[in-house]
Amino acid sequence: MNEIIKFLKKRRSVTAKKMLPGEVTDMDLNDILECALRVPDHGALSPWKLVVIQNDIRKTIGEEILVPEFKNKNSDYTDEQIIFEKNRFMRADKIIAVIYSPVESVKIPSWEMMLSTGAVCQNIVISAQSMNYAVQWVTEWYSYNNVMLEYLGGDINKDKIAGFIYIGKKTDQPLERIRPKFDKKIKFLD
Repeated sequence: MNEIIKFLKKRRSVTAKKMLPGEVTDMDLNDILECALRVPDHGALSPWKLVVIQNDIRKTIGEEILVPEFKNKNSDYTDEQIIFEKNRFMRADKIIAVIYSPVESVKIPSWEMMLSTGAVCQNIVISAQSMNYAVQWVTEWYSYNNVMLEYLGGDINKDKIAGFIYIGKKTDQPLERIRPKFDKKIKFLD
């Protein structure tokens, strides 16, 4: 069986909670980012932006964006929750924020641009996992936060965060989870 097919049939995300920062090499990061850009993109519009969050800025975002915004949205927070939010981005060595940034086009619908952005996220996940990194594509409360979006360079009037892709080190091989049943999701027309 083809090695790519074998890999894809066993591909599994590692939750950010179960990864260690480790180290993502510059060479691997560049390869991952190059793979991210090789997606279907009708009209070659590139309706996305990538922001690599690394080094000390991970801690800064926790202190200056995540904690204040979490407090702003939650009046009944605990000290443990605040510590978690402060250190949220410290779980991985690199976090790649993918921003859906639609482009004006009379030919290409925004729906196709959104699909292209999702393909960017998936290419990041697959390429990083193929290098044996722990990887998870996350969309949690801060993916829908305008302060975060602006901080990352997005335009709150048109852009959206498609997700944060955490890349770090595996502590263990991930366990398999329930997958959709082939015959329940696939239909053949003859």
